Amino acid sequence: MPTQVEDAEILSKFQDERTRNEAFNLLLNKYQQKIYWHVRRMVIDHDDADDLVQDVFIKVWKNLAGFRNDSQLYTWMYRIASNECITFLNKKKQRNNVSIEDEAYNLSDTLADSSYFNGDAAQKKLQNAIITLPEKQRLVFNMKYYDDMKYEEISQVLGTSVGALKASFHLAVKKIEAILLAED
Repeated sequence: MPTQVEDAEILSKFQDERTRNEAFNLLLNKYQQKIYWHVRRMVIDHDDADDLVQDVFIKVWKNLAGFRNDSQLYTWMYRIASNECITFLNKKKQRNNVSIEDEAYNLSDTLADSSYFNGDAAQKKLQNAIITLPEKQRLVFNMKYYDDMKYEEISQVLGTSVGALKASFHLAVKKIEAILLAED
């Protein structure tokens, strides 16, 4: 198994015009799957997630030279991905002129029809409960639960205080528990 290349090495190679493509390939190999699943858990649909991940990495390519190292590389990319998800979901709601509840229902249908989702019944119930959360709570829950990120890292991604994130996660967990208990 190849060793993971350090972010500092990727950034250094990206600054040199001769090794820029190599650096970007290293970045893709290291982060593409993590970003994909972060996006996929938000938008549910595989094709939408693929399109958004492509948009995310185009933005990363265009802006990586100006990356200032005042945050970790992956938190910067998660911020871009999170913003792309929220923008996409808001546009989708406006385009379809639907309420949050209706959009959760649409996402739930997409999840049920997805040939890419192969979780068991419990996992599907959890996903359906997560879908009902507002976008920000869903982002916080997914980053904490699935990506095992620390509150400080999520704070850098979302630009929200740690205290607010803890409260948001707690509320998300309570809502999910209530939905799961109501289904039993």
